[in-house]
Amino acid sequence: QVKVVESGGGSVQAGGALRLSCIFSGHTSPRYTMGWFRQAPGKEREGVAAIDFEGNSSYKESVKGRFTISQDDAKKTLILQMSNLKPEDTAVYYCARWGDIPSSQLLRIMTGLDQSPACPFLPCWGKGTQVTVSS
Repeated sequence: QVKVVESGGGSVQAGGALRLSCIFSGHTSPRYTMGWFRQAPGKEREGVAAIDFEGNSSYKESVKGRFTISQDDAKKTLILQMSNLKPEDTAVYYCARWGDIPSSQLLRIMTGLDQSPACPFLPCWGKGTQVTVSS
């Protein structure tokens, strides 16, 4: 059974840090790209960070220098280390697994700037984890 489960969200004050984790199970594809996107109430979905199978990463401009995406050696767990959090980072964060594409392309797809390729997995993302940053 395919599962995607995010965890690690919470409430912090501005300037604080959180570490999000995502566990994928049941996927059997040999190569894939993974990423995080977020959605705040009343706002469009936006890609935050992505990493390809070789470990090349891409980031949304506003999180560069503050967020770091990584994956474990078995590539079963995706991590998003977030520091110096700002109130505008408040959103539900989702992790996604896609086919073998450049991380920059997955970032565009997650932001809705690109429509292809379609996600080859089901589900592609989990139910999300809430991040709330207060000023």
